[in-house]
Amino acid sequence: MAARSEDGSGPRRRPLYGRSRGKTLRAGQKRLVTEILPTLQIETTALSGAPLFAAEPQAYWLEIGFGAGEHLIEQAKANPEVGLIGCEPFLNGVAAALSGIEREGLTNVRLRRGDAQALVEAAPDAFFSRVFVLYPDPWPKRRHNKRRIVTEAMVAALARIVKPGGEVRFATDVDDYAGWTLRRFLASPCFRWAASGAVDWRTPYPEWRSTRYEVKAHKAGRDSVYFTFVRI
Repeated sequence: MAARSEDGSGPRRRPLYGRSRGKTLRAGQKRLVTEILPTLQIETTALSGAPLFAAEPQAYWLEIGFGAGEHLIEQAKANPEVGLIGCEPFLNGVAAALSGIEREGLTNVRLRRGDAQALVEAAPDAFFSRVFVLYPDPWPKRRHNKRRIVTEAMVAALARIVKPGGEVRFATDVDDYAGWTLRRFLASPCFRWAASGAVDWRTPYPEWRSTRYEVKAHKAGRDSVYFTFVRI
């Protein structure tokens, strides 16, 4: 039976993440969370309401689970005309991203601390031109597979919010998760896999900024895959 919401009114959404806080924040990180995060934090209702940025971006990109924000920040720097929205439940990662945003003086980034599923569900149709899902938690135990961010339902949700011609980029160093993800996107009539040979999915994306998770994986001898799925 599905879990119920606290008021008993309907099904409760299953969180797509585990813990949300790790090490105690340092004084500087606490300042960022207290002072800077409120100016960048968006609620799900904001996506279809008031403008998110001072100037209307040429495109909107979404990163689901941005970790410490290395990739998010580099993309924002390289693409000032794009409005980037990052979701991350882990407070320490949010604090790290805020540090980079402040250091670089970025104005084209907005953050949501929490479950990305709620934002995906609230996004307007054909809103994003690109979605990044980079090194998500693989939940390797079989009984935990249902907690993975990539599910049939999430693929369908992404098909709704990604513009025709837009992309979903997925990277992982876990072979089982790579196969899991590929099967679900190939089963969707709304996406095509943009690969004609192994070199296409073994080569990092243009303007790629390696994340700490990727560095750790490569040091351990694990190779990564870089899938691109194009919205039909």
